[in-house]
Amino acid sequence: MSSDTQADIPLQYDDGYGPQVGVGPHPLPWPEDERYDRELLAQGDRRNVVDRYRYWTREAIVADLDTRRHDFHVAVENWGHDFNIGSVVRTANAFLAKEVHIVGRRRWNRRGAMVTDRYQHVRHHPDTESLTAWAEAEGLPIIGIDNLPGAVPLERTELPRRCVLLFGQEGPGLTEEARKHARVVCSIAQFGSTRSINAGAAAAIAMHAWVQRYAEIDGTPA
Repeated sequence: MSSDTQADIPLQYDDGYGPQVGVGPHPLPWPEDERYDRELLAQGDRRNVVDRYRYWTREAIVADLDTRRHDFHVAVENWGHDFNIGSVVRTANAFLAKEVHIVGRRRWNRRGAMVTDRYQHVRHHPDTESLTAWAEAEGLPIIGIDNLPGAVPLERTELPRRCVLLFGQEGPGLTEEARKHARVVCSIAQFGSTRSINAGAAAAIAMHAWVQRYAEIDGTPA
């Protein structure tokens, strides 16, 4: 499909908010591959997915992502219905985290995820102890991310390839219980007047630090 045609297509996010994205109905003949969704082929695909997944079923997309997921997990504490969790989930999808773990309240604000949670494995833990027990059973060290006294600079830390990056809730940051179970707590260098950056931004920085160290970029291993 030409870029001119693409520009004429009405666009929308999966949840109906914001500018529209996507492509219109697929021209005939349709592909026979079972990964394609016939309804999307007929009506167009307006989902917030990269072009390689246009017209694919959700199940096919998840199955393909599962063959390539990275070795890090992301966990975030949710004691007060933090609005940043959706952003963390969206970023975890972008950097292809193995799983996202919600610690505390089961319900979280999904709007910021922009429907990316449909393609991301999300696991719930009622408390930090249950997250720790799960991580220990999987042989995964927990790496806390927070600007706390005694924290080591993330910029000078060799993150483990297999690990859980744990983030606190917006405002209070990592709980005392979370700090106790973390192998190490890493801080993110800041240079301005604000005391902290929000949890969504901190998560993106930490995930990208892992990606820079371990991810294969354009077919080239790190």
